Amino acid sequence: MQSIVFIGGGNMTTSLISGLRNAGWAGDAITVIDHNADKRERLAGQYRVTTAARAEAAHLAADAVVLAVKPQVMAETVRALAPVFGDARPLILSIAAGIPLAALRGWLGADFAYVRCMPNTPSLLGVGATGLYADQATTAEQRELADTVMATAGLNAWVDDESLIDAVIATSGSGPAYFFAFMEAMMAGARDLGLDKTAARDLVLQTALGAARMATESGDDPGTLRKKVTSKGGTTAAALAHFEAGDLNALVAGAMHAASDRAAGLALELSDSESS
Repeated sequence: MQSIVFIGGGNMTTSLISGLRNAGWAGDAITVIDHNADKRERLAGQYRVTTAARAEAAHLAADAVVLAVKPQVMAETVRALAPVFGDARPLILSIAAGIPLAALRGWLGADFAYVRCMPNTPSLLGVGATGLYADQATTAEQRELADTVMATAGLNAWVDDESLIDAVIATSGSGPAYFFAFMEAMMAGARDLGLDKTAARDLVLQTALGAARMATESGDDPGTLRKKVTSKGGTTAAALAHFEAGDLNALVAGAMHAASDRAAGLALELSDSESS
């Protein structure tokens, strides 16, 4: 059984540990380092994992270390860990948004294998989507380990260039919010048409769930499904024509480019702050 250490005991760590334990990982193969006693007690009690307030060299002599702290404290956390590793060189997985591997190498060292992971919030339910990038130092076995760990949260998609993580952020990282916003708009439209708040909510959310299941389970691509449910001259065609008149495709593409550009900008701001 391979061993894994989580630095940070927040929601994403909890989700991944739950998935690992359900997949048969032993509790004593998993360690969580977190200064918060309540988090340690909860994780140890619920999942029977090892916990500690501070990382010791024995903890970090693992197969993988997952950096699962907030981006704003990542530099401080990783710099403090650097001398504790000693000769240990586990795989380093980072699940912090906006932290490029160049920054991690600067804080921790260049002689580690790194995988950068970008999960999204549905990962907390085991139905997430994660983009991953492995640097050249990562072995096939380490890549497989990273894939195994992150697959407990949902679907994995590997990219061949780290810059594409910005595209992942714009697609699946920020993507749930796009669908939530569309649901909000549909609920508002339903209420404008006379439905009460409860009926509007229930109908919209069930429709979103049904559409997602059809898209993932039918074998048809979304474009084909759209055509199948659209009768010429019918109600759906009228609604879709209105979307087309507003250039929905361009609006969505523009929003995703804005998200990707902001992700790149955050990395640049981090680099500038580190060099100043």
